[in-house]
Amino acid sequence: MNTLMSSSENRHEQGAGRWHSPFWTMVGKEVADHLRSWRFIVLLVLIALTFWGTTAVAMGHLREVVTKAKDTGQLFLYLKLLTTTEGTLPPFHVFLNFLGPLLGIGLGFDAINSEQQNGTLARVMAQPVYRDNLLLSKFTSSLILVGVLLLSLALLMIGGGMVMTGILIEAEEVMRILGFTVLCTVYVGFWLALSILLSVVFRQPSTSALTAMGIWLFFTVFYRIVIELAVSAFAPDTRELAPSEAIRFNGIILSLLRLAPSQLFTDATTTLLMPSVRSLGPVTMEQMAGAVPSPLSLKDSLMVVWPQVSGLVAATVLCFALTYYLFMRREVRS
Repeated sequence: MNTLMSSSENRHEQGAGRWHSPFWTMVGKEVADHLRSWRFIVLLVLIALTFWGTTAVAMGHLREVVTKAKDTGQLFLYLKLLTTTEGTLPPFHVFLNFLGPLLGIGLGFDAINSEQQNGTLARVMAQPVYRDNLLLSKFTSSLILVGVLLLSLALLMIGGGMVMTGILIEAEEVMRILGFTVLCTVYVGFWLALSILLSVVFRQPSTSALTAMGIWLFFTVFYRIVIELAVSAFAPDTRELAPSEAIRFNGIILSLLRLAPSQLFTDATTTLLMPSVRSLGPVTMEQMAGAVPSPLSLKDSLMVVWPQVSGLVAATVLCFALTYYLFMRREVRS
């Protein structure tokens, strides 16, 4: 009996020790610092106001949305609350394509260089902690805050929709909204990993912030313009190509556009939140022959967006691996 009691006590102490390890202590400290910072509060208010505005617009047109959905036999009411717009404000997922990078950059552009400038990095490294734990704690704490924020907004939207309409949410809608929340967290996580990488590369927080903003503006605004100019200058006229060659050429252009994280996020969110979207590329008439005009199942939608999600995850892992390599080679002095 004493042996059993001692073994259970040991397991309890080991489990408690995991949560009181240096890594989770640093995660808790970073979360507390973010919650007390004006930077996070401003970003939180900005995203919350954007969500409230787009949801209020969708709620104002709720009767029209329900009428059209009943006519087509496809309700998906709570998904339409995230995608309906009247033209004055874009839907929330379009806004998040713009604000998500700002959130990730704002949380990570001074993660390492500010610690080094303040002299706290050398004191932290003097403690019995690993360097990778420091990087992981910076990344994990910010990602936890982003995930909780987006999940809270999604739950508020579902609760408000239930109160106003009295319509119960379907299980597939719940899974799609949860998938949308995870996808948004992954998208913000990429920009967070990139900003932490720049905070390791550059000594000044202002330099890392400006570089991250420049990369974000290039991929959001100028990358598509560069691709369009290159296509108009060097590409042949698609009207003179055979249909198969034209489709292949358009597929190459789409592949180049999908090198931008914002395009990957747009494709994935559009497919998850709009079950009627069946393809993200050009489709021939032969491929459309015999297709039933019905929404895709959740499994089929996930299969469509799997390459986009894999691309975002791979880019995030690549940024974090490069950050780890550079930080491990850096000499930290007081």
